[in-house]
Amino acid sequence: MVSGPMKKIAVLTSGGDGPGMNAAIRSVVRCGLHYGVEVCGVMRGYQGLIDNDIIEMNHRSVSNIVNKGGTILKTARSKDFATDEGKQRAVEVLRKHQIDGLVVIGGDGSYLGASRLYHKFGFPTVGLPGTIDNDLHGTDQTIGCSTAINTALESIDKIRDTAQSMERIFVIEVMGNKSGYIAMEVAVAAGAEDVIIPEQIFDYEGMYSEIMSGNKKGKITWIVIVAEGAAKAQTVAETITKATGLETRCVVLGHVQRGGTPSGQDRILATRLGAAAVDLLLNGIYGKAVGVVQDEINVIDLADAKKRQFTHLDDHYQLLKILT
Repeated sequence: MVSGPMKKIAVLTSGGDGPGMNAAIRSVVRCGLHYGVEVCGVMRGYQGLIDNDIIEMNHRSVSNIVNKGGTILKTARSKDFATDEGKQRAVEVLRKHQIDGLVVIGGDGSYLGASRLYHKFGFPTVGLPGTIDNDLHGTDQTIGCSTAINTALESIDKIRDTAQSMERIFVIEVMGNKSGYIAMEVAVAAGAEDVIIPEQIFDYEGMYSEIMSGNKKGKITWIVIVAEGAAKAQTVAETITKATGLETRCVVLGHVQRGGTPSGQDRILATRLGAAAVDLLLNGIYGKAVGVVQDEINVIDLADAKKRQFTHLDDHYQLLKILT
């Protein structure tokens, strides 16, 4: 454990990138400097930590990045860090640089690593929720989710224009390997006719029947949103065409959802959480995850900030079906 006041902290981004991570980095760096603490950046997440890829940061290091997507510190997934030997190496590197505390921006895997660094190896850590899936306990919103939804919506709105013009069915695949949050939010906001997510058993036969019934009544377009972890857009499109005889096209939005200018909501969220993380470290509060609940800063143990299940998905789906 670190004894005495924090003199030097570090920040890293880990796992999948998301819009707003740069705003969080900026907040950590400038808040740390404001309180007289030196700040370092770890390049390429936990792997960069193992590889001793650490840079000094100052006010100018984070100039003009609050509106930039991605992460200036880069990010990567590390197999080496998954081992105890890798974590031990990471702690050795941190201590070599005389770093007293670490801010980790990432998802549940990143949180697990930060929790292990603190609870097993005694190194002070604080986690910030950086994931577009919005699937972590302890926070109503995660950094990047708002922008990812808006980015997907912008594309889907354009696809609907051509769907109406060409009188076609479109199946659109969005991100969400184990979480259907983005898919469901996007489906409701876009006025989609159906959505397929990992958390629900989907009635394909029912969908085919609805498409055929609607077509007989003159409904010429149909938008189906698919979370990548539930099905593949191409497969779903092929089965719709086979079952209904109606021309169906597929679109995979993919990593476009991770990039782009972060929304105002994501910038503000990231900035607030970055400042809160620094405050925790300087007050000797470690092994925590920072979030917002009902717009108030919320702090829980990293070990409790695992993936969460959403209770509103069934209600949202019922609403979607009523409206369409």
